[in-house]
Amino acid sequence: MSVTAMVKVSDPLALQSIEPNERTTHIVDQKHLELSGVSIEFPTKHGPYKALDNVNLKIAKGEYISIIGHSGCGKSTVLNIVAGLYQATTGGVILNGKEVNEPGPDRAVVFQNHSLLPWLTCYQNIEIAVKAIFKGKKTKPEMKAWIEHNLHLVNMDHASNKYPAEISGGMKQRIGIARALAMKPTVLLMDEPFGALDALTRAQLQDSVMEIQAELNNTVIMITHDVDEAVLLSDKIVMMTNGPEATVGNVLNIDLKRPRNRLELANDPQYNHYRSEVLKFLYERHQKPE
Repeated sequence: MSVTAMVKVSDPLALQSIEPNERTTHIVDQKHLELSGVSIEFPTKHGPYKALDNVNLKIAKGEYISIIGHSGCGKSTVLNIVAGLYQATTGGVILNGKEVNEPGPDRAVVFQNHSLLPWLTCYQNIEIAVKAIFKGKKTKPEMKAWIEHNLHLVNMDHASNKYPAEISGGMKQRIGIARALAMKPTVLLMDEPFGALDALTRAQLQDSVMEIQAELNNTVIMITHDVDEAVLLSDKIVMMTNGPEATVGNVLNIDLKRPRNRLELANDPQYNHYRSEVLKFLYERHQKPE
């Protein structure tokens, strides 16, 4: 079975459905999500440590954004500020016209560690999020159908009653993604979601995420260290300078037709040009511009 066949995207419950071959790399509303002049300092015993300095970024609805850079460049800090887990010292984040100053169900986070509750089944791990978001908004049958839909979306119907200890690492991450999607977030935030997986499982999940995002048209922000992953999945790659006082060094638009096939792209000149541009930045131009 092909990796793209592992995710089913024809379920009528899917919201904001759009055919993958109709999806363009740049969706329209540039005011959807904006980081403006974002800087953040953390207190230390030696005085304030400025992790980020004047980060500016505009993200359109439905875009897939990868943030890449060396360790310590503030990638996860940017993600945590968008998630509302950190407060910027100066500047801020605007999502659909509202300032982000705390966590909310419009932003769901998928971590490198799946963060599943071990005493709950796969179904129950999704159910706990659904009940928190939709209590009083969906009936019990509607909640059940929605949970089953999200299990189906990541091809994990068969593991509904299994516990995390009974499934593989890749399957756990699928459940983590399903739980995040079940919250119906406007923005899906993923912090190195495939980093702990073996190469084959990582490739399968990457293809699955491309299928799901094409179906739901969520905005996605993903942290990664993997250049090929960034080019394959993204509409834009945000390249961060080294910290401290890290900022956006460059933004690379990835103009590759969707749906994307990794084998076909392996020898594609444009794909390899984008890959080369990211590598050049990481190894030659990663210092903060004067």
